[in-house]
Amino acid sequence: MTRKVLGLIFVLAAATIVAAGQTTPTQSAPSTKPATPPPAPHTNLKVGDPAPEFNLPSTIVQDGKRMRYKLSDFKGKKNVVLAVYVFAFTGG
Repeated sequence: MTRKVLGLIFVLAAATIVAAGQTTPTQSAPSTKPATPPPAPHTNLKVGDPAPEFNLPSTIVQDGKRMRYKLSDFKGKKNVVLAVYVFAFTGG
């Protein structure tokens, strides 16, 4: 029994040493070069410009058709905040 326990401890110690010796690119030392952000997408809009007209599908279905919201429907009525959840409900 003692030999089995010592053998198991030896195998676990060897596996730990081997695993500690392996490095992956994400585990390597951090680069001294600062990361550069990706370039901003090109647009003709400037800060303070009005948003261009767009429409988006709603989650509401009426008479068998999915409703759509247009930005112009809210002009002069409410502030509009567009929030995009890229990975919402995707499981990723």
